[in-house]
Amino acid sequence: MLSLAPRPFTAAAVSLKFAPAILVLTLGALCGLLRAEDFPVWGHDVSRNMVSPEKGLPGSFVPGKPKPDSEEIDLATTKNVKWVAKLGSQCYGNPTIAGGKVFVGTNNESPRDPKHQGDRGVLMCFEEGTGKFLWQLVSPKLGAGKVSDWEFLGLCSSPAVEGDRAYIVTNRCEVLCVDVNGLANGNDGPFQDEGQYIAGPGKPKMELAPTDGDILWRFDMRDELGVFPHNITSSSVLLLEDRLFVTTSNGQDWSHVNIPAPQAPCLVCLDKKTGKLLGEEHEGIGKRLYHCNWSSPTFGKVGGRGLVIFGAGDGFCHAFDPAPAPVAGEDGLNALKEVWRYDCNPPEHKTTKDGKFIKYPAADGPSEVIATPVFYKERIYVAVGQDPEHGNGVGNLSCIDATKTGDVTKDGKVWSYDKLSRSISTVSIADGLVYAADYAGSIHALDAETGTAYWVQPTGSHIWGSTFVADGKVYVGTEDGELWVLAAGKEANVLAKVSLEEPIYSTPVAANGVLYVATQTRLYAVRGEGK
Repeated sequence: MLSLAPRPFTAAAVSLKFAPAILVLTLGALCGLLRAEDFPVWGHDVSRNMVSPEKGLPGSFVPGKPKPDSEEIDLATTKNVKWVAKLGSQCYGNPTIAGGKVFVGTNNESPRDPKHQGDRGVLMCFEEGTGKFLWQLVSPKLGAGKVSDWEFLGLCSSPAVEGDRAYIVTNRCEVLCVDVNGLANGNDGPFQDEGQYIAGPGKPKMELAPTDGDILWRFDMRDELGVFPHNITSSSVLLLEDRLFVTTSNGQDWSHVNIPAPQAPCLVCLDKKTGKLLGEEHEGIGKRLYHCNWSSPTFGKVGGRGLVIFGAGDGFCHAFDPAPAPVAGEDGLNALKEVWRYDCNPPEHKTTKDGKFIKYPAADGPSEVIATPVFYKERIYVAVGQDPEHGNGVGNLSCIDATKTGDVTKDGKVWSYDKLSRSISTVSIADGLVYAADYAGSIHALDAETGTAYWVQPTGSHIWGSTFVADGKVYVGTEDGELWVLAAGKEANVLAKVSLEEPIYSTPVAANGVLYVATQTRLYAVRGEGK
């Protein structure tokens, strides 16, 4: 399983020949390193709980102003800002930080290399300490139009990083394994045609540079599985021992009625080293989906048994055995066995009191699961929601007993909370409290055991990202471009509102003593007071 321990101190053991003063300083620095840790995957670890043990994070900061006739931020006009990196014109997935590097998805509206022109999905890599641009992987548009690869959305998924490899889901409905060093250390792995990949099908191969990405292997979900992505392919992979679990983004076509690939799987398992398909869900989710599948899978252990948890486009939360097994009568098909399923839509959101079916996407009707389920103390916490284009509507946050089997909609219900609107945000759980944001723009603090609400804080703006808890603070960004900082606890207490003057659609995260906040066009690395 992915190790979440801090990066070890790899230098040789401190020799006693050093002067005592130097020894004290060295050991002090070592303790500082051991207290900090990376943020290598979406949700911080496989439980997807958006909580970090980081300390000394900023309660506020001043984002600064651009230099005259430039998009570069003048750091002299900032406060507590370590560095700022220019992105494209849109950013949705939060950054991940590992091994001294920061990875983030964006588009190509501010090209780092003039040879890459036009609308593209882009994975950028920066040096953690300085914000220096290191390399980028440029992914051409799919060519299927906005129905499968919407204009200028770029790369919406958060990379998952382990060792010298990063795993991403591209706008082209692919899973890629890439070298965290890009091509600067040579072209590694069995995939050797990066020049053609970057150029796009049928176009002249591009010359490669050390600042281009290095693809190690590629799995095309459209070619291999028949997937039809709706609007954009977006999810983050789950790293689990030698396997990857990936949401396919299989969905409807432009009509919002027809499902072109109802037989295509919505969740698959790949070999981490090679990208080979190991198994897929075989539960017919694709036939029942409301719109699309964009949620990321989660992992947790119940009674020693591992479960891969998947919030699906059919409005159910599903739990699967992580070991694919052959399907009787289906030659060559290995399936992920379903352990349980839970309907996250309450009955009153599916039918009226007089028994009439409420059609999707009615404001008072059912929704799919877009948020990532969170595993916490053998329970699952997840809200329902819809594509933000559908607007506000009724929501529901469920707390599910993960120890049950079968259809656990009744027996597995611990509590549900319907006082929030539709939500595409993943919850964070710390010290017995659940912090949940809804699309309408409110932040809710609930008791994790009972679902009782302690407070609700309106922000006056839509919220796309998720709450993030660290250092006794709750961080969340809004579409109006404000970063809200609240005190974690049973009483509402707004510590600060930082205006970044452009939408914040991603989730703030922290690693190694630094808070990272991505707006639509910039990534801010923010340190605490006095650092």
